[in-house]
Amino acid sequence: MNILITGATGFVGRAVGAQLAREPSIELTAAGRTQPLLDTAKYVEIPDIGPETNWQAAVTGTDVVIHMAARVHMMRDTDPFPEQAFRRVNVDGTLNLARQAARAGVRRFVFVSSIKVNGENTATGRPFRAEDPPDPKDLYGVSKLEAENGLRALGTTGMEIVIVRPPLTYGPSVGANFLAMMRWLNRGIPLPFGRLDNLRSLIAVDNLADLLVTCARHPHAAGRTLLASDGEDLSTTELLIRLGRALGHPARLIGVPPEALRLGATLLGRQGLYARLCGSLQIDSSATERLLSWRPIVTVDEGLRRTAEHFLGSKRQ
Repeated sequence: MNILITGATGFVGRAVGAQLAREPSIELTAAGRTQPLLDTAKYVEIPDIGPETNWQAAVTGTDVVIHMAARVHMMRDTDPFPEQAFRRVNVDGTLNLARQAARAGVRRFVFVSSIKVNGENTATGRPFRAEDPPDPKDLYGVSKLEAENGLRALGTTGMEIVIVRPPLTYGPSVGANFLAMMRWLNRGIPLPFGRLDNLRSLIAVDNLADLLVTCARHPHAAGRTLLASDGEDLSTTELLIRLGRALGHPARLIGVPPEALRLGATLLGRQGLYARLCGSLQIDSSATERLLSWRPIVTVDEGLRRTAEHFLGSKRQ
């Protein structure tokens, strides 16, 4: 089987490429701005993703595309026209690739979307399911939904579409808020998150990579929208405790009431950060597991251990 992966040098892309490179039956093509560290992969340089990008060299002879490259969510977006920037890459760029893939005879297109298509929180206590009405709240989530809708419309071409909506993904080389939490814990900084009873679904990058590879070839994945997680939801308090244990630096947590945290975040204009750290976002991935006979290959604790080991190793270098 010939598989093309985009975003091969990204956080998720590296994990997917590493797994595919271990399989002798796979002929792998990696597309991106820079060549990934995959000796067994053919590399096609794609300097920019947009509506005019020429993908012919990448999609010719390809059976399956796993499309991970995207303009990602940013806490502080400096682009003067962020809506157009998200649409150019995540919508127009994705659909341009998909159309060229369909014309080239690609059999299946696996699109990495986001749980942000469903929404930002599950305050009602009911986990998100794939069949729930979409309710994106930011430009990134809107762009992913628009790309999903455009891809479904391409189903008439005969190319099978698979959509995967992951939650927060963590693992070696993770960035953003997860990296910040590891830095706080490693420095022994007291954190005011000792009384949170929220619940959030996460997915280890190894689990997500394994699911995407499964979606590339499982017959029941065709035409599906799939949600996935590690299968164990954690409060932010519990996550910090277990992450601190993995780092060898027990979390120093102060039991500040959530109402006080909310007020402080509002006064500082950091409501978004409060929602991500203190709100709930649960995913029901049981339908995915049943459909594909798939189970996460690592537990939460093992995923945290691998993440912590990489973080500590990078600190020593």
